[in-house]
Amino acid sequence: MVKVRVFKISSVNDPESGQPGKQIELVEVRSRATPPFITGGGEDEAKLVKGIIGQFQQMGLFPAGREIMIPKITLFLTEDEYDLLGVRFEVNDTFDLLMKDGAFMLKRSTEGV
Repeated sequence: MVKVRVFKISSVNDPESGQPGKQIELVEVRSRATPPFITGGGEDEAKLVKGIIGQFQQMGLFPAGREIMIPKITLFLTEDEYDLLGVRFEVNDTFDLLMKDGAFMLKRSTEGV
């Protein structure tokens, strides 16, 4: 089982038929351990690196959270397929992705990431 989060939902058109649809990007979210140099003692270098990383995070270049997002699945669905799936995706919804015997199953997660 893998915990995934809805990262992005876009409207798309099927290039062949022109039918409207949706592109849903699911990412795996893992907790990131804080690198030892950031939490480490009072070394000047560690403080300098921590300050620089903090500035990059404020500029939006590095994620500020303690999570790593890894692309997992991108779904391209026509509107009919989306309706048949029976799941209404919203950005930041979390799901448990179960993989067994050649099948994928999404189950709405009961615990936060």
